[in-house]
Amino acid sequence: MLHQKGVRSEHAYVAAFVSIGLSIAAWATSLNAEPGAGVARADRWGIFVGEWAPTFFGLGLALSHYEQQDGTLTASVRGLHGEREAL
Repeated sequence: MLHQKGVRSEHAYVAAFVSIGLSIAAWATSLNAEPGAGVARADRWGIFVGEWAPTFFGLGLALSHYEQQDGTLTASVRGLHGEREAL
């Protein structure tokens, strides 16, 4: 369904890396914006956003697998897979 809506594996991978960056940003922002709350609250915000990354990576892997079977895998990713298989 996601693939039919135009979501590709590259989109999920980008979202995963962005969520890692947002996790760090949320931790730092919470730490600086709420100094009385302490590190515990900042850690909770960072962990909350950081838990999204594995989900996006999993979606990326599933979409990549579907794209390989469907034949819609992009040329750049196809080239990477070809190099890996050559090794």
